[in-house]
Amino acid sequence: MTAMKLVAVSAGLGKPSSTRLLADRLSEATRKQLGPDQQVEARVIELRDLARDIANNMVTGFPSPALGEAIEAVTGADGVIAVTPIFTASYSGLFKSFFDVIDHTALAGKPVLVGATGGTARHSLALEHALRPMFAYLRAVVAPTAVYAASEDWGTGTGSQGDDLATRVARAGGELAGLMRHGRTTGGVAEAVPFEERLAALRL
Repeated sequence: MTAMKLVAVSAGLGKPSSTRLLADRLSEATRKQLGPDQQVEARVIELRDLARDIANNMVTGFPSPALGEAIEAVTGADGVIAVTPIFTASYSGLFKSFFDVIDHTALAGKPVLVGATGGTARHSLALEHALRPMFAYLRAVVAPTAVYAASEDWGTGTGSQGDDLATRVARAGGELAGLMRHGRTTGGVAEAVPFEERLAALRL
């Protein structure tokens, strides 16, 4: 069985970072939902380590070897998890710049799960008015559940979106796993899968 490639992109600036932690949890949930019989090659790309390369690419139009390898990993993945901290009610500039230097057709049909972190639940709508529209423009297939983690969500009890973070992470991971099983990519180009089949995958 061919291994599936799962790539998480974290735009966290700190080390350690709650953004990276959320990316790791979403990745683990997706791997679990894909099942023990499915081999998965998972990795996390930390954009903080590529910040200068991304800025240089924006100016010169040419990626460094490290940035080029990261772009190839994202565009060649069977599924992508994209997580950003929320600054001024939207995604971070580093997060947006990374996806700006990727060819605008490279994510067409790609299963994507979006997530974000922030200090307050008030910023959770950024997932719907900023991240989801961006990936819709790139023609990615975005999982229905987007996961936002505010500071209080890392504790116990009810989270910022009406249920606990672990529940939302598990649900989102299941949705991405379903999309990956029914819409694998080859060389960065998504196989043509009827929309009805993608919807059916989310009900599994």
